[in-house]
Amino acid sequence: MIDRSDRILSHQEGTFQGVGGINLYYQSWHPEGKVRAILAISHGLGAHSDRYGNVIEQLIPKQYAVYALDLRGHGRSPGQRGYINTWSEFREDLGAFLQLIQTQNRGCPVFILGHSLGAVIVLDYILRYPQQASVLQGAIALAPTLGKVGVSPIRVLLGKMLSRIWPRFTLNTGIDISAGSRDQQVLAAFAQDTLRHTRATARLATEFFATVDWINAHAGDWQLPLLILHGGADRVALPAGSDIFYQRVNCTDKLRIEYPEAYHEIQSDINYREVMADLEDWLERHLAPETAQLGRGSGELEFPSF
Repeated sequence: MIDRSDRILSHQEGTFQGVGGINLYYQSWHPEGKVRAILAISHGLGAHSDRYGNVIEQLIPKQYAVYALDLRGHGRSPGQRGYINTWSEFREDLGAFLQLIQTQNRGCPVFILGHSLGAVIVLDYILRYPQQASVLQGAIALAPTLGKVGVSPIRVLLGKMLSRIWPRFTLNTGIDISAGSRDQQVLAAFAQDTLRHTRATARLATEFFATVDWINAHAGDWQLPLLILHGGADRVALPAGSDIFYQRVNCTDKLRIEYPEAYHEIQSDINYREVMADLEDWLERHLAPETAQLGRGSGELEFPSF
């Protein structure tokens, strides 16, 4: 048990079964007392579920629980680093993760958040399975990689060429660690993170780009409340990509905020408090009035529901 912000924070770990019987790692953080809502997190390429401490510290005192998984080939989950057979493995794994959360917390509102590659997984899942996704309260995409990416075109071309004949061929992404955050302490932590990796396989490359094309082609079908938060100085996932997607979304309950100087790890950049405040504000506005009422007191405000 960890005491933070005068609230008791309980931490749990476990595994759930993904596609093909693989046991995927997840962890969750819970406040003391009644949980008002749950935020599920899907991390980015090379990252893992430990990377969202600022989100947890922001939301636990507001009576949110947070769940985060390690994608296959990432963190504490098994599998070749940065490899998938098909994109559907990511999609179905996320579906199993959400089912686990809903089973453990019946009747509790659930939001889904994806960062970078994880945002692509989230957007693809929701667009592919609108009926299953309709039980979610909304989706948040942090720095989604929906357009140009900060990977050398030569590396991208090589991955596409080798996907059919050598799908497990692995390359370093070549992304500069300094593109993650303007906070030097954060960068130092990244460099020492033994669970972090910088690898991607040829098959992942082709599956990723095909999925991004599909998502952009079907943006007009989007139905859930949507929040996109993106750094204007993001060199890993250029912000123009998320802006184009946002403009194509016909759903009226959408919001995109771009932070002019922010980098890719937007939840860990020097302006993270502003980002966290915007995230919390949006979540509060998308809770049902009776659920939002539970968060009142201790100076907390009740926000209207859209």
